[in-house]
Amino acid sequence: MTELSRRGFLAAGVTLAAGLAVSACAGSGSSEGSDGGDANNLTFWSNHPGKSGDVERELISRFEKANPGIKVQLVDAGKNYEEAAQKFNAALSGGSLPDIMILSDVWWFNFALIGAIAPLDDLFGKAGVDTFDYVDSLVGDYKWNNKTWALPYARSTPLFYYNADVWKQAGLPARGPESWQEFDDWGPRIQGVVGGGKQAHGWGNAVDYLGWTFQGPTWTFGGAYSDEWDLKFTDPKTVEAANYLSQSINTKRYAKISNDIAGDFSAGIIASTVASTGDLSGITKNAKFGFGTAFLPAPNGTVGCPTGGAGLAIPARISDARKVNALKFINFITDTANTAYFSQNVGYMPVRKSALSDPSMVAFLEKNPNFKTAIDQLAHTKPQNYARVFVPGGDKIIGTGYEKIGLQNADVNATMADMDKQIQQIYDTQIKPKLPK
Repeated sequence: MTELSRRGFLAAGVTLAAGLAVSACAGSGSSEGSDGGDANNLTFWSNHPGKSGDVERELISRFEKANPGIKVQLVDAGKNYEEAAQKFNAALSGGSLPDIMILSDVWWFNFALIGAIAPLDDLFGKAGVDTFDYVDSLVGDYKWNNKTWALPYARSTPLFYYNADVWKQAGLPARGPESWQEFDDWGPRIQGVVGGGKQAHGWGNAVDYLGWTFQGPTWTFGGAYSDEWDLKFTDPKTVEAANYLSQSINTKRYAKISNDIAGDFSAGIIASTVASTGDLSGITKNAKFGFGTAFLPAPNGTVGCPTGGAGLAIPARISDARKVNALKFINFITDTANTAYFSQNVGYMPVRKSALSDPSMVAFLEKNPNFKTAIDQLAHTKPQNYARVFVPGGDKIIGTGYEKIGLQNADVNATMADMDKQIQQIYDTQIKPKLPK
């Protein structure tokens, strides 16, 4: 999507709907600075993406040593981005607000639109922040209406993970497939190696972001979830991709929907999967076999991978003193050394340009080529379709539809039509009336 069209949609002021209680927090932006609290005692709400709790505690320790007058408390905001967003929404209704809030790709703009998070630009100078060194495309994801609403933190792309030992037994080249059509040929061969009780491939379920991980494959079939606001779920090419998903699971039976793709892959239950870069550290630690990472399959000239992950935002209603110290904390834990540390220990992409030339990062990537895949793949990604990231509840609708196809062998055409109908209804009732005439 172009920056102009994206900004144009957001500037239209679409209201937050499904999944968030708008009536409870719609006025939260108007009472900016009203929430009390001690600016020297900050709270950081995180779902610890990629099981990064220990890493986050280390980052806090480093910050406190560098800023002895400020303390930071890490608060568990839930097991995933959705639970974190729900916890924040509840706090907007009258609870104590955090100083630093983690928000995913499908949540930050919802809170920006209702005035629940603060634009950061006027705070940059006060907090000593220069955004020049952030990766342009990553910080650009949080810009709207000529303002910056969050800074990148745990940013990711999906990766294709494969069991190198199984690949060798199946006589396959030591690489990921170049297209999903090629993988469809490989699947039965891999299944023959892994045998009963295991699968050649595992897809995440609706909660594990199937709507995100299957977006890239859909693009490579020539389909999409939407072209801006023109929905494409019933487009023949989008349906063709969904049919591939169904056939790999229900007909050829080499793939399945997994409730824990990272865990199942690490345990050898599935021989390949599409999972976040944030899963890389855990898989590296837990897998007892050799494995590789690869770009998501995509023929030459076709983009087959979206970006994703989360950034850090600051609530609008807290005091300016709290905002400044909160931004100092965000800036610190995403600086060159710390984003490199976070990336090396969790698997997310470093969010600073300078991190790629940091000696520790250079040495790490030389020893760990699997971690380099996401960084290299960033140049081969594109923004996500409106239907997933701009429609409230869109990700859940899409993921649930694909899950039904995989788990229940639901009719593909009927399921895609139902997804289209649900999202079209949200657009017609909650979004279209807000767009410029």
